[in-house]
Amino acid sequence: MKRICVFCGSSFGNRPEYRQAAEGLGTLLAREGLELVYGGGNVGLMGAVADACMAAGGSVTGVIPQSLMDKEVGHPGLTRLEVVDSMHTRKARMAELADGFIALPGGFGTFEELCEILTWAQLGFHGKPAAILDVAGYYAPLLALCDRARDEGFVREVHRNLLLADTDPAALLKRMAAYEPPSVIKWVEKEGQL
Repeated sequence: MKRICVFCGSSFGNRPEYRQAAEGLGTLLAREGLELVYGGGNVGLMGAVADACMAAGGSVTGVIPQSLMDKEVGHPGLTRLEVVDSMHTRKARMAELADGFIALPGGFGTFEELCEILTWAQLGFHGKPAAILDVAGYYAPLLALCDRARDEGFVREVHRNLLLADTDPAALLKRMAAYEPPSVIKWVEKEGQL
């Protein structure tokens, strides 16, 4: 892995642990020689992870749609900032650039980015690791929902295992580096099939 895409909030959230985790991950990526790819913002956890990575000597590529640049939330001090035409293009470009994905705490946008990357992996569109850095139990309900979907027959075990999760960023990066994508892709079950 050379580049890790981080999905995270444009807010800091209500706990100091969220910002600390973002800064810690940014610093760790730089120390490990991994380039950070992210949504290009200078606000919230997005700005924190980027600033920490750069402060530790890392390389950071941001990808931001013009509409958000117009609102002055683009980060002016990145190694590289790509301005694109839409949110769809932004997500596709981040996915293209990255060798793996980590979600920090965030809101609907973070959830959507993570779920789309997981769906693409399930469909066999990519074989890159997708992971959650579970800070202060933030993602425990989502992980429980993933388990429930598996238990209720909506997600196969092999696909449930597409989503890695850990509370320790260094351990998470090691698991991502060792990740082997499954050979089974998403099936479509038709009525009457077993």
